[in-house]
Amino acid sequence: MSLDTSKIETLTPSQFITFTIPNPITHHCYLRSPLLRVAVLDSPTPISDGNPPSIAGMIVPGHRESDWIFNTESGHFQLLHKFPNISRLILIGNNPQLTSGPAIYIRPPVIVDNEKLEEELKPYVIALHPTECFQDGLPPEPVFLKYEDNTLYRVTIYRTIGPVVGEFIVEDVEVESNSDGNKDFRRRLRFKKMPNLIQTQISIVPSIGGLGDLGLDLVSLRKRNEVEFRADVEVLVQPYLTAMVSGLFLIVSYLDRRIQQGFVPRALCLGVGGGALLSFLNIRLGFRCVGVEIDEYVLRIARMFFGLSDGKGKSIRLIVGDGVELIENVARRRREVETRGDSNVSKDILDGKFDVVMVDLDSSDATKGVSSPPSETVRKTVFQAARSLLFDHGVFVIKVVPCDELFHKKVIQQLKDVFHKVYEIDVGNERNFVLVATVSSIASNDNNNDLYIKMRYAISGAYVDSIKEL
Repeated sequence: MSLDTSKIETLTPSQFITFTIPNPITHHCYLRSPLLRVAVLDSPTPISDGNPPSIAGMIVPGHRESDWIFNTESGHFQLLHKFPNISRLILIGNNPQLTSGPAIYIRPPVIVDNEKLEEELKPYVIALHPTECFQDGLPPEPVFLKYEDNTLYRVTIYRTIGPVVGEFIVEDVEVESNSDGNKDFRRRLRFKKMPNLIQTQISIVPSIGGLGDLGLDLVSLRKRNEVEFRADVEVLVQPYLTAMVSGLFLIVSYLDRRIQQGFVPRALCLGVGGGALLSFLNIRLGFRCVGVEIDEYVLRIARMFFGLSDGKGKSIRLIVGDGVELIENVARRRREVETRGDSNVSKDILDGKFDVVMVDLDSSDATKGVSSPPSETVRKTVFQAARSLLFDHGVFVIKVVPCDELFHKKVIQQLKDVFHKVYEIDVGNERNFVLVATVSSIASNDNNNDLYIKMRYAISGAYVDSIKEL
């Protein structure tokens, strides 16, 4: 695609332009394709009057040119949100090549001449500055941002299109391990509309004839046809899920007493994805779970690749639908039944109340970056509906990645208006929080009961100790 130079002369909120140029680099160890792909993205937020625009370049990591993060508009928006003070982001990388086989990424060796590469690209980045940057002569030397993650190897093992969520993939990855000698293999679910967000991530364990801990990297394992990978759903690898489960410690004594009396604790989860949260609650902690997912294709993939097990006689039940609409409809039907004095409320689709309602829903608006929950979820009627589905000792747990401070405060205030108390857990990962709201006052917990010990063994205690009342 050729470039209409008039479009780059001014900053236009959310403007996205891509084009190719002949490769000008004199050495091709990194930028090796005959044509380079250039993408220009302007921030959705206009700069304040009097402030000079901040322009930055980024060299697309080698062998990741076909990754949605670096070749889709939504991916670029999410990249830009990682650097909130940038007015225009300019990405330069190899022109992606279409392949019929599975997408494979192997981290290349560290570039020793990265400074030389940036030096050669500076004139092209400067040429893509808006005209206002040249009012006092040449603009300052352009800044080059770097994208880094812990992925060593990644292969796409399944790709499909859901009727609601659109195109998504399942991929197996090897990531840098914190433990000596042990390999860290994971399976991930990613949506094209939010490519920088890992929707679900679980641990996978390779084996040959039942023998585990083979000591091989993922590249070597995939070359052996007899290797099988087992989904390990008894471990949570996404920190925010551990924080969400930690919210149960507020009512652990209540739950333990109910279990001792023969009751099985119940959880309602809005947003399933690959089902890591449901599987953990069910298998590791003994909960009966109901999960609501808007796209039936996602549930199909969760069963196929992520170890999510439901069906007749199982203690996990899956429902296809909009979770927010569902709980509002159920709450309304229950009010109508109670008004009529009808005893058939137990025949409701959700069949009774819950000990915990958990909400793991993300915004689908890439221009706002990674954020959750969707803004339409933050309504008193939604929180009131959720509260009506809880036992008196129950808790409401929601993941919050605020797009700004105002949104964060709004979620907290809406919860305070509906629930008895609100608590917060700082996940410590890119403004990631978990809010826990209680229906009633909490009695002092017995830290020696069976469920407490089981939960302490199952998850890290760091988030438990960081729970604070707001």
